[in-house]
Amino acid sequence: MNYFISIFTGIVLAIMISLNGGLGNISGNYASSVIIHFVGLIGIIFVLIFTKSKIKNLKGIPFYMFTGGLIGILTVLFTNIGFMGLGVSLTVSLSLLGQLVTSLVIDHFGYFNMTVVEFDKKKILGLIVIIAGIYVMTLS
Repeated sequence: MNYFISIFTGIVLAIMISLNGGLGNISGNYASSVIIHFVGLIGIIFVLIFTKSKIKNLKGIPFYMFTGGLIGILTVLFTNIGFMGLGVSLTVSLSLLGQLVTSLVIDHFGYFNMTVVEFDKKKILGLIVIIAGIYVMTLS
């Protein structure tokens, strides 16, 4: 199930980048970011109401864990900018490369209280294949 959800997340991200980039082209990157996050806020409020969920006690949560919202804003802005010059597929591919490298570092060192998953040499082959794929995508 987790594999399916992860693949579905990739599908949703590609659609999101297309829609957000189009909105950014029409309204500008900053205005589109406000619109996107406002619609997201309204959406999650409806989900909370529909599922009758409650927000848990937030005391004791380290401050850095709240910075995901800022990272979300930067993600929208940067993907909108990348979308304009690169298109969806290359923007997604380069984003995934950045995510992969960063996640390897986080796993290896156990940053953010994550379980340590040490880097092994087998992962280098995956990186090479991804970088080669991105290179091929950039050829005109």
